Amino acid sequence: MAVKATACALLLFLLLSASQLMMPGVEARVCRYASRSFRGLCFSDTNCAHVCQTEGFIGGHCHGLRRRCMCLRRGC
Repeated sequence: MAVKATACALLLFLLLSASQLMMPGVEARVCRYASRSFRGLCFSDTNCAHVCQTEGFIGGHCHGLRRRCMCLRRGC
């Protein structure tokens, strides 16, 4: 009887954990905008992110051949 209870508990655990793995999480879209106040070529992601945060964005990074500072915002 104890073996059946253990097997049922294990089966229930596997079914519940498998359902969590199969359900994808929903994430907000992240959009990029060119920084309005960053000037010159962008070589430091940290500096770009700081400038973007002062503009009200969640962060930023250097992007492209032209090395522009692109700011990030969730839920465009």
